[in-house]
Amino acid sequence: MTGGANDHRIEQDWRSYSEAEHRVWRTLFRRQAGILPGRAADEFMEGLARFEVASDEIPDFDWLSDMLMDATGWRVIAVPGLVPDDVFFAHLAARRFPAARFIRRADQLDYIEEPDVFHDVFGHVPLLFNPVFANFMEAYGRAGLAAADQGVLHRLARLYWYTVEFGLIRRPEGLRIYGAGIVSSRSESVFALDDMSPNRVMFDLGRVMRTDYRIDDFQETYFVVDDYETLFRAVDRDLTPVYQDLGRSRDLRPSDIDPADTVLTRGTGVYAASSKVA
Repeated sequence: MTGGANDHRIEQDWRSYSEAEHRVWRTLFRRQAGILPGRAADEFMEGLARFEVASDEIPDFDWLSDMLMDATGWRVIAVPGLVPDDVFFAHLAARRFPAARFIRRADQLDYIEEPDVFHDVFGHVPLLFNPVFANFMEAYGRAGLAAADQGVLHRLARLYWYTVEFGLIRRPEGLRIYGAGIVSSRSESVFALDDMSPNRVMFDLGRVMRTDYRIDDFQETYFVVDDYETLFRAVDRDLTPVYQDLGRSRDLRPSDIDPADTVLTRGTGVYAASSKVA
């Protein structure tokens, strides 16, 4: 059932998916599931295992929601695509994850500009089974609504980009990926951990909120957390003093290393330089 007139919810209409669309999902799912062991965080892999039975076809959101509700109280709702910021934050604050119902074409397996159902469900839903990360996402939604009122959405957007979409986590056995933009991408799943080009820097809220990002290529800097509790604590509070401090600081480019950084890998920048020249 659709929601209010302005919340952008639509019916998933699961039965309308074609076999060709299910085949795209199947191809992407199997390809990523094969490359992620030993690369993705254990919590992501554990969540993915909860709906691995849906590897052959696009999952029914009602079925997914029933499992999520039992685990962490979240639901997956269908939307046409990207939704306005205030709508997105309101859904997160109410423990609803908005997922696009459309899937990319077979000739777009490696890249699609607007997030589709594969990115949204395969990339994001597994960690919503983790209680701490689920709490972080709700807190992020509340923070987003407050940031909109203060005119600082660009700060909070950077936090989402460098954590929820492109975050790394440190484990005793090495760095692991958890960001949806990485785990749903075959090429970036390798690049983020193995390539010498990007910087890998320990997470600091203010540092992340000062850092611009690029949406058209691999990241030039990845930020690393030690646990998801760090993310929850970062946003489960009044962020007004943080925004006020940031107003007195200069923004950083995606490739910059700040003197205060705890640097795990100082990247060569070779890939970024070559892609900009091209």
